Amino acid sequence: MCGIVGYVGDRQALEVVLEGLRRLEYRGYDSSGVAVLTPGGARLVVEKRAGRIENLDKALAAEHPAGIPGTTAIGHTRWATHGPPTDRNAHPHLDATASVAVIHNGIIENFAPLRAELEATGTELASETDSEVVAHLVARAMPAAGGDLAAALRQVCGRLEGAFTLVVAHKDEPGRLVAARRNSPLVLGVGKGETFLASDVAAFVEHTRDAVELGQDQIVEITADGYTVTDFAGTPVAVSPFRVDWDLAAAEKGGYPYFMLKEIQEQPAAVADTLLGHFTGDRIVLDEQRLDTQELRDVDKVFVVACGTAYHSGLIAKHAIEHWTRVPVEVEMASEFRYRDPVLDRDTLVVAISQSGETMDTLEAIRHAREQKARVLAICNTNGAQIPRESDAVLYTRAGPEIGVAATKTFLAQVVATQLVGLALAQAKGTKYGDEVAREFAAMEAMPELISQVLGVVEPVRELARDIAGSKAVLFLGRHVGYPVALEGALKLKELAYMHAEGFPAGELKHGPIALIEDGLPVVVVMPSPHGRPVLHAKLLSNIQEIRARGARTIVIAEDGDTAVRPYAHHLVEVPRTPTLLSPLVTTVPLQVLAAEIAQARGYDVDKPRNLAKSVTVE
Repeated sequence: MCGIVGYVGDRQALEVVLEGLRRLEYRGYDSSGVAVLTPGGARLVVEKRAGRIENLDKALAAEHPAGIPGTTAIGHTRWATHGPPTDRNAHPHLDATASVAVIHNGIIENFAPLRAELEATGTELASETDSEVVAHLVARAMPAAGGDLAAALRQVCGRLEGAFTLVVAHKDEPGRLVAARRNSPLVLGVGKGETFLASDVAAFVEHTRDAVELGQDQIVEITADGYTVTDFAGTPVAVSPFRVDWDLAAAEKGGYPYFMLKEIQEQPAAVADTLLGHFTGDRIVLDEQRLDTQELRDVDKVFVVACGTAYHSGLIAKHAIEHWTRVPVEVEMASEFRYRDPVLDRDTLVVAISQSGETMDTLEAIRHAREQKARVLAICNTNGAQIPRESDAVLYTRAGPEIGVAATKTFLAQVVATQLVGLALAQAKGTKYGDEVAREFAAMEAMPELISQVLGVVEPVRELARDIAGSKAVLFLGRHVGYPVALEGALKLKELAYMHAEGFPAGELKHGPIALIEDGLPVVVVMPSPHGRPVLHAKLLSNIQEIRARGARTIVIAEDGDTAVRPYAHHLVEVPRTPTLLSPLVTTVPLQVLAAEIAQARGYDVDKPRNLAKSVTVE
């Protein structure tokens, strides 16, 4: 999830764009860059550097101590997908004549054949990115488009597959920018004598609160005097102006009171982006595949190693992988894995899950696995991190930077990523046919909309959280994939609200934990579907009656229309009906909201809980 900024106006554009990039750095900080159109259309001046924006600032100060004059500019802060975070892979990208500059947010799925086409005609590409092909294609389309930059971009967009926001500048048009949007955010800011483009209104809210929401498959042309919006066919379209109703102080959080709430809201996009490009024809494809089909076919045992929230995603993965492949799966705390001398060989697949890709316990676990000749597949949210580099295959969760320490959107992204791994194994081993894989993938693709539905009805959860914020403890119960969700709900409450919280498999309730039940104790129950798991549903109903009889205050997460559970729930939170293995993607969301709201009600910093760090790089 990269950050993009464009500006046309009467100010010196460089500083305006840099300010916007600083506010968008949460979207990616692998590298950053700017392109400024100098007065009179003389040239495009580009500077870009790997690393955080401070590195770009230093380069600009060294190379351009007097600044770069110009009132039109674009800027980009990158979260790397194609190609590691290096200077040459940073945006903006230029065509061969340095006439066209492009910045891009998203993934161009068919970049490989487009790149091959360009190279076949003698074009030399300077980067490893999918984005650079657009600069060359736009430059090549300009003559046929009569020199019209917008028309050229329309032609190119018609050839692109995937998700993209593109902003394009041409050296001969210093007062004009053209942008395109498909499946990736783009918003327009309208000021007096100046116009802005950005991934997020945070980039320009200091200058204007008048904004325009751009729709799917639209092209926008901006000048200092205004804008024109058309569809990809060139037909003018209606737009939706709106007024930003929050001030600059909240800009870094995009108007949300804290990052975690923002990241909870971004979960539909995180799931959609993680799925993007991983199904072609009737096959699941990984990001970096250094295992051939025969090696996957030979896998006779899977270990999932992870820590914290990632461990819970692994527990969910166990159900999916075993169900689809009939291969036994063990889920291990990464910190314990190598110390118990696990039995590994060349036919063992170790799936390592890490948001940062630098978690030391997980890194040491995969090193031990490789010493034992096991294969390693990494699931990671950080392109080019150490764990992916030391693995035989990689699947990236494209959740974007997660600033809140407590994981939210990365957890949901990990759940779908592990299920993609399960389907990849199933197709390699022949336990699922292509049409079956397609049906499972289609069900995953439907999940972002269902997650959005949950996010639209969580206000009662916030009210409930404020009501129970004074409780000393909260217990969580679940069965099947609901048990890892219960564990995750308890972990969030520990992390954020510093409360005693425990998650239990509901079947174990009578084997000890029921002794903890006392009058008024909140107990969260994650109900299985009465359609997908009727036997477990009936058993959990019995558990609820048992704890109610002892005074528990029951908070039940149940499938929409589950009338059987209503008489036994003091508080009922309904979520959309989903396939059983995907249900954690909707049942987890209310628990995240519950924990965050309780923490806020208790006066704690939701984004920076005490004693915790986002990435644990020591054992």
